[in-house]
Amino acid sequence: MSEAEIEQGLERLGAALLNGSALQLVRIAGGFQLCTQSAYADTVSRFLKPERPKLSRSLMEVLAIVAYRQPITLAEVDAVRGVQSDYSVRQLQERRLIRDVGRKKTPGRPVLYGTTQQFLHQFNLNDLSQLPKLAVDQPTLPLMDEVEAD
Repeated sequence: MSEAEIEQGLERLGAALLNGSALQLVRIAGGFQLCTQSAYADTVSRFLKPERPKLSRSLMEVLAIVAYRQPITLAEVDAVRGVQSDYSVRQLQERRLIRDVGRKKTPGRPVLYGTTQQFLHQFNLNDLSQLPKLAVDQPTLPLMDEVEAD
């Protein structure tokens, strides 16, 4: 089948599911997924009681740095954060939110990290262009430990 025929078939399937089904076809993470229509979400979630693994503030911080600056090395993540991030990187790899995407062509050939399909899926993104835009003109406030005490 051609790509156009497959797209047309998926559109027909999506339209058919919207009429009288609790399921819907959605485009996510560069593909398609069957999921519950929002009208039935509360009922299904009460039944399944899914527990989303919580990400700590430090994990979210490292994940955001990787997402916006990928491909990026561990040393570059450390430089942005100002603290060691090796534990956070390992945790994010175990959760399959980031992965090794290659090696930087510099001495030592450090590992480069980038986000995964699981990252897109967990944050309900079709691709990285849907990440919120960063406001670069806004001045940043100093961290509490950088403020001099009177």
